[in-house]
Amino acid sequence: MTRPIPANLLDRTRAALNRAIGVYRGTADEPQLVAIRDRLDEPLRVAIAGRAKAGKSTLLNALVGERLAPTDTGECTRVVTWYADGHTYRVTAHVADQPPVQLRFSRDDGAIEIDLAGRAPEEIDHLTVIWPSQALRTTTLVDTPGIGSLTDRVSRRSWDLLAADGAEEEAMPTDAVLYLMRHVHASDMEFLKAFRDSEVSRPNPINAIGVLSRADEIGVGRIDSMASAQRIASHLTMDPRMRRMVQTVVPVAGLLAETAATLTEAEMERLRRIAKLAPRDVEALLLSADRFRESMPELGLTRIERDVLLARFGLFGLRLAAAIVRQRVVRTAGELARELSERSGLVELRAVLGSLFFERRDVLKSRSALLAMDALTRTRPAPGSEATAAEVEEILAGAHPFSELRVLTSVRAGWVTGKPAVVDDLERLIGGQGVAPHVRVGLEPDASPQELTSAVHAALERWQIRCESPMTSREMAIAGRIAVRSCEGMLASLTGGGQGE
Repeated sequence: MTRPIPANLLDRTRAALNRAIGVYRGTADEPQLVAIRDRLDEPLRVAIAGRAKAGKSTLLNALVGERLAPTDTGECTRVVTWYADGHTYRVTAHVADQPPVQLRFSRDDGAIEIDLAGRAPEEIDHLTVIWPSQALRTTTLVDTPGIGSLTDRVSRRSWDLLAADGAEEEAMPTDAVLYLMRHVHASDMEFLKAFRDSEVSRPNPINAIGVLSRADEIGVGRIDSMASAQRIASHLTMDPRMRRMVQTVVPVAGLLAETAATLTEAEMERLRRIAKLAPRDVEALLLSADRFRESMPELGLTRIERDVLLARFGLFGLRLAAAIVRQRVVRTAGELARELSERSGLVELRAVLGSLFFERRDVLKSRSALLAMDALTRTRPAPGSEATAAEVEEILAGAHPFSELRVLTSVRAGWVTGKPAVVDDLERLIGGQGVAPHVRVGLEPDASPQELTSAVHAALERWQIRCESPMTSREMAIAGRIAVRSCEGMLASLTGGGQGE
């Protein structure tokens, strides 16, 4: 009797996992498969990676909306640390071949301070921080040691987590990665090449977003620094080398984003004092960090208060915040926080995360689970695992979302070529800029169902004709048939015909 095929990708993956658990019942691998199955219903796991001092912990705090990870000038993140939502506050150390151990921690006014109980950071495989947080309900964030850290052992932690080969890939899988770079370094490209997914297709940027971090430093802290950073990020996004590794590059002033998320009324009051100065005096005051610390005693700010403002805002943030307050664009700390968050690039990054990661959540989670099963059946086969391997291969090869990923990869790698407008249309239709129907057909979010249906019909007809044209290359015709199926799926959803794979 033929078993029924579940309707969607996540259910197919769960069914495959259930059968795999039966195959590996009673073995040491059964708990791992159960954990992988449970992960399908957990938040998306997003790792934050990059070179040392790229601003990973700062960005993590900005995304969470409170200061959790340490962000001083040293290499704070020497241990892979998972931040997850929970009903209580708990920190757990995971050491190889030992049971997890709960650690003592404190948090007075800032980042969490963890007592490693005499253990060297190198001895700990990873830490798990459970912290009740609305932001962490949808995303588990993973802070990683810097690529190119001062010690090779620390640096290898990120490689082992995100770019491992073979069976190691199962140990601590993540679904997606934010890769931070202050500029494009050779080790950045090396890491991204290693991280790319070689199982679904060669290479795959679908689960990686580049972040041009500390973007305000590009313009040396000038008030127009973010505009300069945006131009550089746009250039990087279109760079053929980068397009093969990440979906897009977003500029973010991480320190400003973190401060905006945790701004206080006391800080707002101190900013008002600066904003009351004449613009020329503000410019002179913020010429350098030393000038800000030492000049204009009449400002009424102590040395400690000035140091705290510098640490929280930086010169760029102080210049920008003072200008906003002086122009009376905002009146309260909450209003200023929203304005600074927008100007920092954090709002744009959240939108990109939403369209490229969270709307594709089921695909990314299924992908992680299928790759883990594939690695297991290859490295530790068991009686009956051949059927599991075949089922995994069938899902990876036949599920339409994975077909879209393969086409997207081919477009980004330059294997599917054509007129720029045609290639852009193809990439958008298969979800390269987001999977929502209005994004795929280039409409505004408030487009009516009738407008959406009409635009999808037009795209379907356009690509049906293109696929049948003798002037269309073989590669474009193959990719076009995937676009046709994407259009048919959107029409089925818009007209009430259901949402398939």
